[in-house]
Amino acid sequence: VSGAAGVLVGHPFDTVKVRLQVQNVEKPLYRGTFHCFQSIIKQESAFGLYKGIGSPMMGLTFINALVFGVQGNTLRALGKDTPLNQFLAGSAAGAIQCIICCPMELAKTRMQLQGTGEYKLKTKNYKNSLDCLIKIYRKEGLRGINRGMVSTFIRETPSFGFYFLTYDCMTRYLGCEAEDSYVIPKLLFSGGMSGIVSWLSTYPMDVIKSRLQADGVGGVTQYKGILDCVRKSYHDEGWRVFTRGLTSTLLRAFPVNAATFATVTVFLMYMRSEDNLRECEPGPVIQQPSSL
Repeated sequence: VSGAAGVLVGHPFDTVKVRLQVQNVEKPLYRGTFHCFQSIIKQESAFGLYKGIGSPMMGLTFINALVFGVQGNTLRALGKDTPLNQFLAGSAAGAIQCIICCPMELAKTRMQLQGTGEYKLKTKNYKNSLDCLIKIYRKEGLRGINRGMVSTFIRETPSFGFYFLTYDCMTRYLGCEAEDSYVIPKLLFSGGMSGIVSWLSTYPMDVIKSRLQADGVGGVTQYKGILDCVRKSYHDEGWRVFTRGLTSTLLRAFPVNAATFATVTVFLMYMRSEDNLRECEPGPVIQQPSSL
């Protein structure tokens, strides 16, 4: 439920991010984040911002289960709640969820790029995210489905480590206690800031991942691998290419995590009585502060 809320809030920003990351530098369609938003709405309607939303909607249930389940169990297995262990537990969670995350983002990226600049699609290669994955599998096999897996792994592993480490530090610093009347705003702020830090920590690799997954959409393959993509991108566009779409990403990071944590908190409070909330074993999302 929290993942779905996050997708609904943040997917338009993600679409803008992907469009900016992969656009042709010689013939750019968009001048920046705001112009990209305007262009998509004008040329493709507001629904254009939600292209490819089916893929993250399908995958986030499993991703959240893996991330929070693995993070919580790894932290317990390490035996001591320290900043280093928080980072290691988060990194383990990020690494394992790549199995689902990579194909999901491949389909999302291909759907987001489909019909760029067209109000009504003239040619529709993919009906939906599932159809996209099926067609990629038929054409390229398992290797095609897992395109960008290594770059996804390099991005997600440290990113989730920083995410859980930052969240732990923020909640402790803000003194999030169950009886605090401002506990929800504090959790929202902590989650939002954690999202921003996690994206900043590995954003250049996200640009490479998007380019690799978008490669071959027009029938022409440009990159042989990660290093070739880095070299060619830097040679053609300079270092700024690795920050392309960052504004949209950071604008997305805070509300997405705010929506996620708000939904989790409200849902748990609704499902548990006040007494049980304080006495029960802490859940993976709000387990760091002792009283929560």
